[in-house]
Amino acid sequence: MDSPHGAAVKAEDFGLKGPRGWAFRGVGIDAEPGSLIAVEGPSGSGRTCLLLALTGRMKPTAGHAEVGGHRLPKKMAAVRRLAALGPVSGVNDLDQALTVAEQLREGALLQRHYGAPVRAMLRPRAERRAVAEARIASALEAAGLDLATLPKAGRTSVRDLERLESVRLSVAIALLGSPALLALDDLDLKLSDSERAEAWALLRSVAARGITVLAVCSEAPADAVVLRTCPRDPDGAQGSDVPDAPAVAEDDADADSGSDTKNDSENDSENDDKKGADDALAEAGRA
Repeated sequence: MDSPHGAAVKAEDFGLKGPRGWAFRGVGIDAEPGSLIAVEGPSGSGRTCLLLALTGRMKPTAGHAEVGGHRLPKKMAAVRRLAALGPVSGVNDLDQALTVAEQLREGALLQRHYGAPVRAMLRPRAERRAVAEARIASALEAAGLDLATLPKAGRTSVRDLERLESVRLSVAIALLGSPALLALDDLDLKLSDSERAEAWALLRSVAARGITVLAVCSEAPADAVVLRTCPRDPDGAQGSDVPDAPAVAEDDADADSGSDTKNDSENDSENDDKKGADDALAEAGRA
């Protein structure tokens, strides 16, 4: 697997507004290539929308960002080419009907057709197969997934993988394209404390290779550049905490919005937040 230079991630007053209000707004960040960036916040607070916007999959409606020298929203296609998605529910889910080996071969095939230079397509079939197998082996090593440890090795069904194994497989497939930016959603979902530590150790090792990593989580590690998102108020505006880390998601909602939020039940608020994020996702579209 190639070791590309990571993508610097910068944003100023970055935001996305959907039919029900802001999915996120006022986001600022200045992260160097090879950084480990954590998007921290409760479910429904616009975390996934922010991740997809920074990877060129959703069109922002306020401010601007720059990823790998490409300015958003003008250069969304260029950002998509350098940014690979790990696990993002509803966007690039693993195929539960495939085996692990089949999923890896499919990922390599897609990369060969859409990411490889034309000259690579002209190589003899045996050479192309050998190159693909070498890339898969390298990506698996980088993702820390040893097929020999699975119940049926490469013939193990994707549906039978543990959550952390599934994350590792998704990361391996994403790394097949030698991205400058790797983005993952809900990294710590359904992971025990020890598994969560393993997942962050994996991402640190990827960042150590020079690849910038952007991961959505409920709780960020101390060594990450942190972007924090917060639920919106009842009028649809989203506020954000100001973190200590260099990356800042600023709170530019009305000052009295917090008191209004207290009058709503927690369940209603969370449902509204999720609905707002879903609406924004539908309006902006996915690439």
